Amino acid sequence: MSASAFLSALKAEGLTVVEVGDWRDHNRNHKGPWGPVHGVMIHHTVTQGSARTVDLCRKGYSGLPGPLCHGVITKDGKVHLVGYGRANHAGLGDDDVLRAVIAEKGLPADNEQNTDGNRHFYGFECENLGDGKDPWPPAQLEAIERAAAAVCRHHGWNERSVIGHLEWQPGKVDPHGFTMTSMRKRIRDRLK
Repeated sequence: MSASAFLSALKAEGLTVVEVGDWRDHNRNHKGPWGPVHGVMIHHTVTQGSARTVDLCRKGYSGLPGPLCHGVITKDGKVHLVGYGRANHAGLGDDDVLRAVIAEKGLPADNEQNTDGNRHFYGFECENLGDGKDPWPPAQLEAIERAAAAVCRHHGWNERSVIGHLEWQPGKVDPHGFTMTSMRKRIRDRLK
């Protein structure tokens, strides 16, 4: 999917999209390939404040340069596009999980870190402290659902192509505060 098609798919799903800087050409493609892309990964940011969160996800930080995702979903339900192409969001994860995503089957336990996820997943970072107490407003949860569904709809994927970081990489807990099972159900219903 081209950057323009990505933008169009998000807007067609009814999302409010904010384009940040040169997002279409902001990527880590010089560090390795992007694609084939097989799914969507959902994260939480462990940050507060939309402007600060978007800036961090666009620029990255010492030791992890940006972009840290393709879109940042803030608490108000807006999707801020910060990059397109390879992004530093997934890291190394489990090849068995990737095979399950490709086959759109139930996920096995993630117990290995042997596969480059930055190559294979679109990434959405979602503004939340990830402490289980910071709320997930309805507008934000709906935006996560719509953003994931938009990408799935474009590619002809079902809801099993959407995973949380915690399902990809051992030791990760994000997103924390809702279950990916409940989010996949929402995405499935939207895709019908």
